Amino acid sequence: MSTPGQYYQDLPPVAKAYGVLCLMTSGAYHLDLYNLGNIALFYGPVIKRFQVWRLVTNFFFLGPFSLTFAFRLLLIARHGVQLERGPFDKRTADYLWMYIFGAFSLLVMALIPFLSTPFMGASLVFMIVYVWGREFPNERLNIHGLFQLKGFYLPWYMLGVDLILGNPLMPDLLGMAAGHLYYFLTVLYPLSGGRFDLKTPHWVYPL
Repeated sequence: MSTPGQYYQDLPPVAKAYGVLCLMTSGAYHLDLYNLGNIALFYGPVIKRFQVWRLVTNFFFLGPFSLTFAFRLLLIARHGVQLERGPFDKRTADYLWMYIFGAFSLLVMALIPFLSTPFMGASLVFMIVYVWGREFPNERLNIHGLFQLKGFYLPWYMLGVDLILGNPLMPDLLGMAAGHLYYFLTVLYPLSGGRFDLKTPHWVYPL
């Protein structure tokens, strides 16, 4: 049985880096090391004061330490890692490009006032889950020991849980939209005979 240190070392690079950055961001907030308003996505400061870091930092905050935060981090550790080790095995740059494309798609959606939210990390995690569900549609998931669920329906199950709990549905829906757009352009559209234009840019590979 591997130790926690060995488990961490064996994690694939992209999911590990994103998970660690999210953990550090929430940890620093818990220690009052920064103000959330300084990393939130507000287009006013981005345009008027050139605070372009907001376009990136907002994706690293999954919420304060809580069960919701832990659950989102677990989704990265499980489904994000399984994606990187499975369909994206030996395609690290392509997997990183999926994150970048998803983040860019969410930033574009946030330009619409009623879709705007200061932190889109939850949406990016939901996008990962959506793509995982499309790549592992027949994988059986044991839900709290009560019933089994096919991987394809996991995003919809999570959406239903948030609906029952009264949590905001907008982050989930935005993540599903970004995930479907990515999957459509990279898998479904090319399979139907369409031209594949969403190749990983060359500048991503050195990263």
